[in-house]
Amino acid sequence: MSLELKRGDQVVVTGAAGFIGSAVTRALVQRGARVTALLEPGASNSNLEGLDIARREVDITRASDLDGVFDEARFCFHLAAKFGFWPKDSSSFYAVNVTGSQNVVRAASEAGVERIVYTSTVATLGLWRTKRGQPSNEGDVADISHLYGNYKQTKYVAEHEVLRLAAQGAPVVLVLPTMPHGPYDHRPTPSGKVVLDYLNGAMPGYVDTAMNVAHVDDLAIGHILALEKGAQGRSYICGGENITMSQLLDLLAKVTGLPASQRHFPSIFPMIAGVASQFVEGTLLKREPRVPLEAAQMASTTMTFDDSRARDELGYHSRPAALALYDSARWFVEHDYVRDERSKMIHWHPPLSDDDLSL
Repeated sequence: MSLELKRGDQVVVTGAAGFIGSAVTRALVQRGARVTALLEPGASNSNLEGLDIARREVDITRASDLDGVFDEARFCFHLAAKFGFWPKDSSSFYAVNVTGSQNVVRAASEAGVERIVYTSTVATLGLWRTKRGQPSNEGDVADISHLYGNYKQTKYVAEHEVLRLAAQGAPVVLVLPTMPHGPYDHRPTPSGKVVLDYLNGAMPGYVDTAMNVAHVDDLAIGHILALEKGAQGRSYICGGENITMSQLLDLLAKVTGLPASQRHFPSIFPMIAGVASQFVEGTLLKREPRVPLEAAQMASTTMTFDDSRARDELGYHSRPAALALYDSARWFVEHDYVRDERSKMIHWHPPLSDDDLSL
C-alpha cells in the first residue's frame, strides 16, 4: 500500500532527539509535517534546537504514558532505543528496547495510525555472506551466539515482537540502518567515535575489518521512503558504501589533510585489549572499561551490507562515504570536540570531484 506524507500531517517521532531520530525529525519538518517529538524524561534535546515542533516527555516503558499521544497522528516513527556497551542496569535495555517498542506499536496501532516505521538495526542480521566476501542482506538470519551484548540481544527480541504485532495487523514497516555519519552526533555514536578518534590523533592504526558507511541524512530520507512505499511487515536495509577500515581512514585523510593512520594491527589485537580491559576495569575495578569487550568484538567483525531492496522497492539512494565522513568531521571540529592543536593542523578538502570521492 503506497502512502504519501502531506504537508500538515501529524507525525509522532520517538527518540526524536537522537542522532538518527533528529535527522528524521528535520526531514519531516522540511516536508511540512507537524511533528510531535517524544523525548526521554530529563534527556538532552539539543539536536532539536530551532525546530518548530511539539515536544512531550514520555517514558515509553510505561504504557500509560502513551495514552492520547497518537489520537491525532497519521504516522509514527519509532526510533527510541537504549544503546551502550557498559550498562549499570542491564534490565533497562529490555525495558526500553523490547517493552517500550511493544507499548509504542500497540498504542499507535490501536489509535488508528496509518503506518508505523520501526527502526531496527543491521545488528540483528546474520553475517554468513561476509565470511565469503559478500555483503549481508535482509534474508540472512542471525547466529544467536553472535548477538553480543545487551543492545543486540534486546533489539533482536524487539524486532521479533514488532513483527509479531505486524502479523496481528499493526501497520509496521522496518528500517535497518547501517553505520551513520554526519552532523549532530552529540554522543558521539560508535561510528562517530571512529572519526573523532582519528581527528584527535587517538587512532594509531587499524585492523582488517569493513563496514557500511551511510550519511545520517540519507538514512532519514530512507525512513520517509519506507513510510510511503514500504510493504507491511517488510524490512529494508538503508545504507551507503561498503568500505574497509583502511579505506575509511584514507578518506578522512583526504578530506582533512591530516596524516593517514598507516599502522596495521592483527585482528586479534582489539579482542585482547577488550578482554584485558573488561577484566581489570570492569570486573576488578567495577568501572566502565576503556575498551568494552562488545566494542572490541564489533571492531573485529566485518559488517558489510546490501541495501538493494531499499533501492529497488523504495527508490532509496545514498551519497558517497567521503561526503558522509567530511560532514561528520566538519561538525565535530566546529563544535569543539577536537583538540585545538589538531584542529589547527586541518586543511579541509571538500569532496567535490570524482577523484575526491574515490577510495
